[in-house]
Amino acid sequence: MVSFESDYIAGAHPEVLRRLAETNLEALPGYGTDPYCELAREKICRAVGLLDADVEFLVGGTQTNALVISSMLRDYEGVAAARTGHISTHEAGAVEYSGHKVLELAAEEGKLKPKTLRRFLEEFYADGNHEHMVFPGMVYISHPTEYGTLYTKKELEELSAICRAYEIPLFLDGARLGYGLMSYETDVTLADIAHLTDVFSIGGTKVGALCGEAVVFTRKNKPAHFMTSVKKRGALLAKGRLLGIQFDALFTDDLYFRISRQAIDMAERMKAIFIGHGIPFYIDSPTNQQFVILENERLKQLKEKAAFSFWERADESHTVVRFATSWSTTTEDLRALEEALRE
Repeated sequence: MVSFESDYIAGAHPEVLRRLAETNLEALPGYGTDPYCELAREKICRAVGLLDADVEFLVGGTQTNALVISSMLRDYEGVAAARTGHISTHEAGAVEYSGHKVLELAAEEGKLKPKTLRRFLEEFYADGNHEHMVFPGMVYISHPTEYGTLYTKKELEELSAICRAYEIPLFLDGARLGYGLMSYETDVTLADIAHLTDVFSIGGTKVGALCGEAVVFTRKNKPAHFMTSVKKRGALLAKGRLLGIQFDALFTDDLYFRISRQAIDMAERMKAIFIGHGIPFYIDSPTNQQFVILENERLKQLKEKAAFSFWERADESHTVVRFATSWSTTTEDLRALEEALRE
């Protein structure tokens, strides 16, 4: 059976595995203090265009979001996010578990629009009772969004300006950042993100690594004793080398960007297959996640030949499902999908 269930169904890119194997027997210090972590930090800083950025490595996406948000917020603050945002829907209340409320706002095609954020902040501070309410202390967005959509540079500039006017940090979740940066329809660069956000993550788990996310603090704003906060939450990896070596490999010779473009190329070919079979799209996604609407009977038949993800019910007889390409998707995978759709 061919699988498009997610973009982390495969292990790791062969180059990442090769570097892990080559360094396997080296005796290195722990907790991210090894030379490979330092080299990876330097390469990421050069790639984002901020040589003085602070870069830390964590194991997973939910862990990263919960740690960044909880360590940067005061105890009376919450984080504003789109209602469809990952921290709002698919992270099992990890942020709330840390004691901070997710302040859900309306989304448009998965995005938190600047006008929505501005109106929320204006209304919050205009409320005479706001001292009795959870204060908005951070804004969270994901790029790409949970629906595969992308923020434009103008939208990021507007969001950034609003956050700076209210003196709250803008946090961009980049779990699938490579696929957003390599989309043929984006006008946003890695340097733009570094300039316009206060903190963002670069996802490795979904983009070629066995596991791992890099967190980039862009304004000398890394919380004090961040490593201690990481350990307090049970998230400090003793063999931190495993993360540094992987990100060192991903940011050598543009590997991260080359394998991300592979996923985008495969997604464009997948879209053509769906169009050729008359399958409608739920949303126009320019990235590696494709959302289509299947008649329930056809969905049942297709599940016998291909793996994909349930997303939501469209109506009583149709379902929205997600197909995800990744760095590991092949031409043979797409041929198998097309064959399954013919049957």
